[in-house]
Formats: sequence, C-alpha cells, structure tokens
Amino acid sequence: MKKVLLGMSGGIDSTVSAMLLLEQGYEVVGVTFRTYDSIKESCLAKEKGCCTMESIMEAKHNAERMGFEHHIVDFRDTFRRCVIQDFIDEYMAGRTPNPCVLCNSTIKWGEMLHLADELGCDFIATGHYARIAERDGHMFLRTAADVRKDQTYFLWRLTEEQLRRTIFPLGDLTKDQVREIARQHGYEKLATKRESQEICFIPDNDYRAFLRANVPDYNERVRAGEYIDREGRVLGQHEGYVNYTIGQRKGLGIALGQPAYVTHIDAAANRVTLGTNDDLYATELRFKPMSNAFRPSLQEGAGGRLSLTAKVRYRSPAVPVKKIDEGRLEFASPVWGVTPGQSVVIYQDDLVLGGGIIV
Repeated sequence: MKKVLLGMSGGIDSTVSAMLLLEQGYEVVGVTFRTYDSIKESCLAKEKGCCTMESIMEAKHNAERMGFEHHIVDFRDTFRRCVIQDFIDEYMAGRTPNPCVLCNSTIKWGEMLHLADELGCDFIATGHYARIAERDGHMFLRTAADVRKDQTYFLWRLTEEQLRRTIFPLGDLTKDQVREIARQHGYEKLATKRESQEICFIPDNDYRAFLRANVPDYNERVRAGEYIDREGRVLGQHEGYVNYTIGQRKGLGIALGQPAYVTHIDAAANRVTLGTNDDLYATELRFKPMSNAFRPSLQEGAGGRLSLTAKVRYRSPAVPVKKIDEGRLEFASPVWGVTPGQSVVIYQDDLVLGGGIIV
C-alpha cells in the first residue's frame, strides 16, 4: 500500500482529497502547517481564512473522523522569513507580489517533501485544481479539468522532482462535483461553506494596514508624493506609492475629468503615473526566469512554430505568444495590466512549460 502525505487546510478541497485517496487505497497521513495566526473577528465572522487555529483544528477533526493520523507543524518562523518578508519587500519596492507562488514551492512542497521522507510517505498530495502529465520523460503541470478553478498559475515553480512525487486528487473534477462528494460523505456544512479568495495572512484583504503594522519605518518610507502623467507632468498628490497597484482605478483621490488608472509605480522617486485604460495594454514584457522552472518544449506544430500562450494574472485568459527569448516575451496581441512582481506563466496547449517573475 502506497503512503501519501496530504496537506490539509480544513476546507472542502483537501477534505474531499482525503476521501478520494482513501477510496483509491492509499494510506493517508494528514498534515496542517501553522504558518500564520490570523485570528480576527472579521475573519471568524465570515468563516474565512485558511490559517486560523479554527481551520487547523477542523483539519485535525476531519482526519480523525476519517481514521488517519494527522500532524500540526509550526512553520510560522520559516513562513515569516520567506513568504511574508518577500511580500513586504516587494510592495516596498513598488511591485505587486503573489505570495501563493512562493509559498507553494518553498513551504507547501519544499517542507512537505521533507516531512514526507521523515514519515516514510511515497507521495504528497494537495487539494489544488491541477493535473500532472508525463511527456518524453519529463513531468509537466497540466491544467485542471475545471478551467474556472485551474490553479496551475500558482504552481509553475514546482520542479520535475516535486511533481514526480505529487498527486492532485481533484484535477479531473469540477467544483460542483467536489461539493457533491462532500455531501455524499455527510459533510453538508463543509459543502456549503464560503471560500476565501484572500491572502491567508491578510484575512480582511487590507494589505495596506498589514504593511503599516509590519514595516517598522513605514511612516518614514511611505509619504505623500506626486501623481504624474506619462509625459511627466504633475497632476496632483498621492498618499504614498505602496497604496497603489497597476490597473487601480478606485480610491485614487483625484479628479481628472475622465477615468484614470495607475499605469506605473516608481518607488525610488515616490511617483505614481496615471493614464487611460488604453495605456495599460502592452505587447511585450521582461521577466526573471527561475532556475529549473522551464520544461523542454514539445514537438513544434505546423509551420515549425510552437503554439504557446501566457497568463500574466490568475484571472486573466491565456493569450498567444509571438516570441520568447532570454527573459523577454512578446505577445501576438496587446495584453492588459502587466504588473511587475506578478508571475507570467507560459503554456503549450494545456501543459505548463514554465514561468518567471515580471520585472
């Protein structure tokens, strides 16, 4: 019997993953990482936040109910040094980070594989909506059957070695099917629980307040500065560059007689550039590739060209790629909202070739 270490959050996806793994004959061991304590009244009232103690104990209870062992591992120090500090540093540099991408590769997979070895587990598993495919001896991430829930955008940094030991039990299922499985197993409350779309360590979704509370010299570093247009003309004053993200329209506190959007952030000069919606479209970007992040391309299509697409945001559609070369990517048509700090993920059909951090 193969033994699998399952990451459990207390939510429906990891719980149903446990049910499926048990039905498939695996010996399951559950683990929940204590990465951040976000016990806030607003969070508990909305039953949100994957890292609250309530969710941790719910995961433990679900494991006990299904009859397998469960471990709670305290990774708060590692999580703060790695994920939270990177989040703070990126925002303070004027970029918009995606902490889930870093957490998945370093915490959820990096630390889970170490623990799996200690516990004698052959595989690790999570409740992510993704699949794995082997082509020409290489392991690829493959998009989930439920394209609305596909999470490969957050997983592109996983290595082939990590993928070889990974199981995604939900990859071929839709969210509705997952909810139905939970109901059939008597987990009605879990099936109807609202899901969080927020960063786990910011359960009220107010990253600005989080930065104020966690950057010791915040008031010295974040000061009022100038709004400018793309020609450099001063339009007015903003409240500090970290309060803005690329594509932001609301909450700018300035009236220009037409809709204005944040199109560029210059942290060093404490300047925020405003423009039109059209100014947010770009035909190319530069990115920082990660080591061991790219898989070899598969066979070229008709005409000797690879059919590649790329996503620059989780909720944005994948768009055709015209050219990619040494950290520079050119799109076949303009793309909206390219944002430094976010990931660009490159696909060939439904397989992830790799990605990088947009610079």
